[in-house]
Amino acid sequence: MCLKGIISEFKEFAVRGNVIDLAVGVIIGGAFGKIITSFVNDILMPPIGLILGNRSFEQLFLPLEKGIFTLEGSKYTTLAMAEEAAIPVLRYGQFINIVLDFMIVAFCIFMFVKAINRFKRKEEQPEPKKTTRACPYCISDIPLEATRCSYCTSLVEPIHETEKAKA
Repeated sequence: MCLKGIISEFKEFAVRGNVIDLAVGVIIGGAFGKIITSFVNDILMPPIGLILGNRSFEQLFLPLEKGIFTLEGSKYTTLAMAEEAAIPVLRYGQFINIVLDFMIVAFCIFMFVKAINRFKRKEEQPEPKKTTRACPYCISDIPLEATRCSYCTSLVEPIHETEKAKA
C-alpha cells in the first residue's frame, strides 16, 4: 500500500465526527478531573483533616518498619520523616483522597448522562396518533372510522376528521 493511500485514509479517520467528539470529550474530561481534584484536595479534605486532629488528610500514612505495621510508637511521626529515612509506608490518606476524587467524578458523570438521557427520551418519543376508540357498549377497541363494533355488532357513530383531533 502506498504512502498517499495511508495518509488519505488517516485524514478520513481523523476528521470523522466521532473522533473529533472523542478528542473534545477527553480534553473536557481532563479539565473536569482537575476541577474535581481541586475540590477534593482544597475544599472537602481540609474539614475532614480538622476533624482528624488538624492533620492534612493526604499526610496520613502507616510506616512499615522492619516489615511490621506499626500503628503506635513509631519514631516516624510525619510522612516527610519516613520518606527521608527511606522507610516504606502505606499512604492510606492519599489513597482515600483518590477514591473520593473518583467517586465524585463518577457521580457527576452519572448525573450528566442521566440528564442527557432524559432529554433524549423526550425528543425521541412523539405522541402517537390515536387510531382506535372504545366501543360505548362493550368497551372494546374499534377503529375511529368504524360505524359498527366488530365485537358486539352495535351501531356506533363514526368520528369525523374534526373530531379526530379531539380524540
